[in-house]
Amino acid sequence: MSRPKHFFLVAVSICIFACATAGDRGGQPLVTAIAKDAATSLYTIPAKSGRPLVLDLSGPIVWSTCDDDGASHDTLECNDMDCMRAHRFHPPNCPHNGNGMPDAQNDHRCKCTAHPHNPVSGDTASGDMVRVTLSANATDGKNPLHEVSFTAAASCAPDSLLAGLPPGAVGVAGLARSGLAFPAQVARTQGVANSFALCLGNRERAGVAIFGGGPLFAANGRSITDMLGGDTPLRKHGESPGYYVTASRGVFVDGARVPLEDSYGPLAIGFSTTTPYALVRRDVYRPLIDAFDQAMERDGAITAGARIPSPAGSPFELCYNSSRLSLTRFGYFVPTVGFGLEGGASWAVQGINSMALVIGRRMACFGFVEMKEGDKAGYGGGAAPAVVLGGLQMEENLVVFDEEKRTMAFTGQINGRGLSCSNFNFTMPA
Repeated sequence: MSRPKHFFLVAVSICIFACATAGDRGGQPLVTAIAKDAATSLYTIPAKSGRPLVLDLSGPIVWSTCDDDGASHDTLECNDMDCMRAHRFHPPNCPHNGNGMPDAQNDHRCKCTAHPHNPVSGDTASGDMVRVTLSANATDGKNPLHEVSFTAAASCAPDSLLAGLPPGAVGVAGLARSGLAFPAQVARTQGVANSFALCLGNRERAGVAIFGGGPLFAANGRSITDMLGGDTPLRKHGESPGYYVTASRGVFVDGARVPLEDSYGPLAIGFSTTTPYALVRRDVYRPLIDAFDQAMERDGAITAGARIPSPAGSPFELCYNSSRLSLTRFGYFVPTVGFGLEGGASWAVQGINSMALVIGRRMACFGFVEMKEGDKAGYGGGAAPAVVLGGLQMEENLVVFDEEKRTMAFTGQINGRGLSCSNFNFTMPA
């Protein structure tokens, strides 16, 4: 009787080992450089035959322009699993009208169509879901090792959908919590974790993105991932596939809690790589900007003549003569804005991430702007989050989004520690 039992235990052990091995499969994370376009403040990676795709933390799919006739692409059928994934989320103002349409050359075949969305212009189009080749480099966290090309499901889009994107960009790499987002497709094809790290550089300097987990080292050998703080849970916000956390302990300016109404419930904080500055919901914006202004006066950060009117057409309310503001290793000496997150972590926004320089003027403006009615539109719609932190607030900060653990971790601002997101060594080892 013990013999079959022994065989059963061995079989279970082999199965567990095989399943664990299949989940890992010995894959290597992929690394790519991030470029920032000065004119649009958008971030791109060269993932489509070396051509740029714009990074979109709220985008659930990858899309790009395709050949006009589509003849060189393998169009998915309507019953393909990736076609079903493509219709899990729908762009704003886009009615759902099925997964596809009949193939003009084959009446018995249904071609899968998707609805690529431009996060800058707000435009949406329809296009075939196809198989494309994307590429990045395998990495050990210290250098790129060798180029890796992989097949991914993506949506075709007309050239007109590129409006507002950086010159040369051919589409968008969606990074959201979706089965067809760039990180999820890397995870499936490379046998790595469904996790990715962004380190956005500022002032056009290159940043770095790593997909699939693993460490990240600066060129001088210092580990940046060792600086990560504790995890905070990722939360859903309506039907959006984007990344949200909860500021369950409130919003602070220089350590003092900002008095807010609680009529909206928990404070949802979102993240965006296509919004240059933080967008703040009206009920949070006024208390926040008043608290910042008062702290500037109280701390003596405002000197005579420092406050100046914001430029015409500017979204900013508080602007200062930059020559009258003191500089520190963390940027301008201004009050720190903090978000007390669920789990005990705190997202601190110091001067380098809170003050936006106005090009061509000696002016620095508080980079938190009031959310307009249209700003809350996104995948899933619904109520607006309390705050959407934009690119400025994320720069020079390693942020790890882990979909498997459903957590987010971050280092905080690394410039003050002698590092930069541009420090990764992109030289191939000999």
